[in-house]
Amino acid sequence: MADEELSGDLSRLGERFDFGEYEIGAYLAVLEHGSLTASEIAEATDIPQPRVYDTVRSLADSGFVELRDSRPLEVLAVDPEEAFGDARTTLEDLIESLEYRYTAPSRDAEAVSLVTSRRTILRYVEDVISSADYELVLSLTPDLLGRFESELTAKQDAGVTIELLLSPSTDVPDPDRFDYTRVATVARARRGVTTPLVAVADGTYSVYTTRAALRSRGDDYGVVFNRSELGFLVLGLLNTVVWPSSTTLAESRRERPFPRRYATIRRCVRDIENSDGRFYASVRGRDVESGQFRTVAGSVVDISASVDRGTAAITLDVGGETLDVGGQAAAFEDIEAYELAIDRGAPPTLDP
Repeated sequence: MADEELSGDLSRLGERFDFGEYEIGAYLAVLEHGSLTASEIAEATDIPQPRVYDTVRSLADSGFVELRDSRPLEVLAVDPEEAFGDARTTLEDLIESLEYRYTAPSRDAEAVSLVTSRRTILRYVEDVISSADYELVLSLTPDLLGRFESELTAKQDAGVTIELLLSPSTDVPDPDRFDYTRVATVARARRGVTTPLVAVADGTYSVYTTRAALRSRGDDYGVVFNRSELGFLVLGLLNTVVWPSSTTLAESRRERPFPRRYATIRRCVRDIENSDGRFYASVRGRDVESGQFRTVAGSVVDISASVDRGTAAITLDVGGETLDVGGQAAAFEDIEAYELAIDRGAPPTLDP
C-alpha cells in the first residue's frame, strides 16, 4: 500500500471514530433502548440539553444512528453490524498493511529477516513474485498456486521464466484438468509433504518456510533473504536437491527472444542444448578459488550437465583462455555464476 493510501486510511479511521464523552454516552443509550428522543437522551445521560442535538447529528453523520424528522426529534439505533461493517473491513486491511510495513526489511540494503505471521509470509511470497524481472523459481502447494495464479499468469505473459514445483503430488491437479503452461515455463510435481515452500526472484530475493509455519502460531517461521548472498543457498537447495527429485507435469513451448538472462545455470545449458548456432555469454559471479567477484564474457565452446540435471556447467573462451562456469556452490569449475546472459553474435551486456 502506497504511503498516501496508508495515511489516508489512518486519517479516515480517526475521523470515523472521533467519539467524545458525549457521543459515547448518547450512542450507548440509544443502542440500549432502540430509540430515544433528544430529551430522553439528556435524561439518560450527563449530556447537557443544549448539546444533545449537536451530539446526535454527529453520530448520524458517521452512520451510527438515524434521525427521524418528527416532533420531538427521534433518534433510532442502527444495527452495529451495518454501522461498523465498512469500518471493520477498512481496519482489517489497514492492520494487514501496517503489519507488512512493520515486518518488511529495507529493500535498499542487505537483509535477512524472520517472520512468523502466515499473512506476512504470504505477502512476502507475493512480493517476490511481483519483483521478478527474468526468472522465478517456486515451490508451492496446489492451494497456493490458486492464490497466486493471476500474478503468475501475468509474469509468464511478460516473458519471465517460471519454474514451478508443486507438492504433495497426490493433491496436484492432472495436466488434463489444469493448463500449467499458463502459469509456468516448466511445472513439476514432488511426492513429499515435507517439501519446503520457497519463492526466489532472479536468484537474489527469496522466501523460505515450512508448511507448518502456514498452519500454526507456534515456533515455526519463514526466512526472507533480500539481496543477501545467503539467498543463493535457497536457490541451490531447489536446484540440486528438490528439483531433481520431482517429475514433469508440463513444459511451455513458447519461444523467448535472445538475449536471455538466468540465475540458474541449469536453464542456461538446457536452452543452449535446444537451440542451434553459436552462443556468447556474459557471467557475473565469483572466483571459486579466491572468492573474488568476477564478471567474464566470451563464446560458449562447451556445455555439460549431469543425467538428473542437478548440476550443469558451460565453458567459455574469454580470449586466449577457457573458463569453466558452474552454478551455486560450484567447486570444480573456475567461476561460480550468480547471473548469466546468452545471445547470438556477441556477449550481451549485463545490467549494473
